[in-house]
Amino acid sequence: MSFRQMVPGLALALSLISAAASAAPPEQGHAAPVAGASGVLSLLPPDAVSDHVLNAEGKTIPYTATAGTLDLFAQDGQRSAAIFYTAYVAKNRDANRPVTFVFNGGPGAASAFLNLGLVGPRIVDFGTDGRDGANAKLIDNPQSWLEFTDLVLIDPIGTGWSRTAKPDDQNNFYSVDSDAESLAKAIALYVAHSSRAASPKYILGESYGGFRSVKVANSLREDQGILISGIVMLSPLLEGRFVFGGGADALGAALQLPSLAAAELERQNAFSEKAVQDAQAFALNEYLPVLAGPQLSGDAGQAFYGRVAKLTGIPQDVVVKNQGFLSRVYRKYSDGGAPDVVSAYDASFLAPDPYPQSEAEHGGDPVLDGFVRAYGGAFTGYARDELGFHTDMTYTLLSDSINKQWKWGRHNGGSRLTVGVTDDLKELLALSPSFRLMIGQGYSDLVIPFGVNKYVLDHMPSALADRVALKLYRGGHMFYTRPASREQFTSDAKAFYAGWAQAAPAAKSN
Repeated sequence: MSFRQMVPGLALALSLISAAASAAPPEQGHAAPVAGASGVLSLLPPDAVSDHVLNAEGKTIPYTATAGTLDLFAQDGQRSAAIFYTAYVAKNRDANRPVTFVFNGGPGAASAFLNLGLVGPRIVDFGTDGRDGANAKLIDNPQSWLEFTDLVLIDPIGTGWSRTAKPDDQNNFYSVDSDAESLAKAIALYVAHSSRAASPKYILGESYGGFRSVKVANSLREDQGILISGIVMLSPLLEGRFVFGGGADALGAALQLPSLAAAELERQNAFSEKAVQDAQAFALNEYLPVLAGPQLSGDAGQAFYGRVAKLTGIPQDVVVKNQGFLSRVYRKYSDGGAPDVVSAYDASFLAPDPYPQSEAEHGGDPVLDGFVRAYGGAFTGYARDELGFHTDMTYTLLSDSINKQWKWGRHNGGSRLTVGVTDDLKELLALSPSFRLMIGQGYSDLVIPFGVNKYVLDHMPSALADRVALKLYRGGHMFYTRPASREQFTSDAKAFYAGWAQAAPAAKSN
């Protein structure tokens, strides 16, 4: 998931969203609990294994679901942590069926978003307007990725039902490297326990989970001897310097502008790919040079700022006052003089302004703090009632505490402004001739504007670029909450997996 505290000017603070689990007694699963479990880990039941059938768009897919934990051990042999996961494995699969390991981001987000929002066999329906969290309900997912890959959704330590044996030890997992290492260990354990060594292995990561997916892939290769066939990223963080405060400099503002333009087109019911492409050309060829130079004045200034105002919906006087830099004002002013605020997670998404008298934007984000909260409660009920995983432990969907404690650099140093995975991606592509990458982004995402990652990918070495794809969809950071965009993204992902299957034999023979 994503960033609230992490992006200055975007009011992107993660909220602690938890849903209390059922107090019903645990059912017996196929895995016995670790002997002598104490503390919070004693609340975790044995793995719950159940059989189901997914009926999706005329296709019947029998599958086995497992809701359980993977144990990590300290050097003294004592269980140090338990990582919660949910696995969906199709029955009667062929030997080449891939398995995909899935996680969200944050840092501090559990995998329920992607589980019940995109890939799993069940999905949350937010009603006809797509935003009714209070009346959200679970339905069969007609675009479940289970059609073309088995799925293992993993919750990092501190999220979901993943915990350390000792409470103070959780902080040891809240860094880029330790997080990646623990998730790589969990994946290696699942591969070994499930006899999936020969299966093609993929990673799907959303937001910080995109950044995380690359670090995990490197840890798997270096520490576990496991090679990843491909990565699918959804609205990923690739380079911190363009995201954390990037809208305050000319290039960052220019890379952000097309998303603001796309959102205004959505609000005016005038969206077209051609109009967004025109906004991209304006952003890099005209807007960027002006912002990089002295402020315009006179007729030239009025014409330029007027064009920016028309593109974004932000009043011209506000654009002039901020010299064309809009990252701090778009949430409050994108709908002109209307008493609405827009979401950083989908700038086309309007909600009533709870503080219309204030010049500055206050309050929660209409998407992150609005209807998507329902994923937490929905997953708790789903795990209990349909998967048979009963625990008294609280399920943590998003943790503000983890986000604030996150260590971005090695040895607890470094800065989120300097982190990036572009070099790591280049090495993955160079070292593995069959490795491929697909990135999906929403047009109106202002948490990580699509222009930022397009810029990063456009500067990839040409010898690697043919194995990298960027796909754009209507919507924002979580564009999969829109049924049409979810359907298209799933179709593109299916083609991506099929493309690997066709290309892999040739790559392996070289």
